[in-house]
Amino acid sequence: MTCELVLRAIPLYFYGELSPADEDRVEEHLHTCAACAGEMERQRTLAAALDRNRADVSMSLLEDCRADLMAAIEGGAPRSVPGAGASPWKLFLDAMAHSLAGPGRWQQPAGAVALLAIGFFAARFTGFVSGAAQQASLAPSDQIVHTIRSIQPESSGQVQINFDETQRRTVSGRMDDANIQRLLLAAAREENPAVRVESVDLLKNRPASSEVRSALLNAAAHDPNPGVRLKAVEGLKPLAGDPEIRKTLAQVLLKDDNPAIRMQVVDVLVEHSDDNIVGVLQDLMQKEDNSYVRLKSEKALKAMNASVGTF
Repeated sequence: MTCELVLRAIPLYFYGELSPADEDRVEEHLHTCAACAGEMERQRTLAAALDRNRADVSMSLLEDCRADLMAAIEGGAPRSVPGAGASPWKLFLDAMAHSLAGPGRWQQPAGAVALLAIGFFAARFTGFVSGAAQQASLAPSDQIVHTIRSIQPESSGQVQINFDETQRRTVSGRMDDANIQRLLLAAAREENPAVRVESVDLLKNRPASSEVRSALLNAAAHDPNPGVRLKAVEGLKPLAGDPEIRKTLAQVLLKDDNPAIRMQVVDVLVEHSDDNIVGVLQDLMQKEDNSYVRLKSEKALKAMNASVGTF
């Protein structure tokens, strides 16, 4: 096992997130490598320092932070030690998903969660849109993507390979540039969930556009990634007085399986409370099994002088 793989795995090993087999491989390496053993000691020292300096925060802040983290995570923990080819983004999502999944995971040391959150937010916007003051421009890169379509051996001993060749290009420009908006709208439908999260997070700042509004509505109601849905709901907040927006958000509130998103929708809907929203919240209370969502909904109903149950 190489030092590079061990250094990647040390945070997961320290907090007990590796399989027994991978733990054995890491421990075996640490016994023979002074450099990696030193890195493990630094990990212990840092964790101890963070644990000694925990800050007292309100339950509402913890509630919001936990909900946001839950919604940002998709996928499970790596079943083996992360490979050298894995990107830092993928490694972080895998580690976060496994560290925070399941009952009792929220009791992990606060310092570890803070470090992971810092890594997440620091990496999110790197490299997607740069040079905001520049005009939109296209420039070829050196990366060529090949998609092999068929391979046919010939009797002469040669091999015939049929492939598509695509040259990657980079575009940069301001958010009000039509070409940038077109690409962001296309990115909101990409297969890669990380790309969708980034694009919706940028698009949500321009909800007045009819195309952006439609993209946000579609993402909030149908995107399989909870992080994308959460960003879409945030983007719809300035439009929460619109009947169509409220109707869609009410459906999201009653159907979405992610409690963080349901909590966010409650916040958006109560800013423009009406009799219909009272009924939606009362219906939600009849089936809601998440204590945080129930508490937020109950507070909203009381603020509107409405009963918690339906009669």
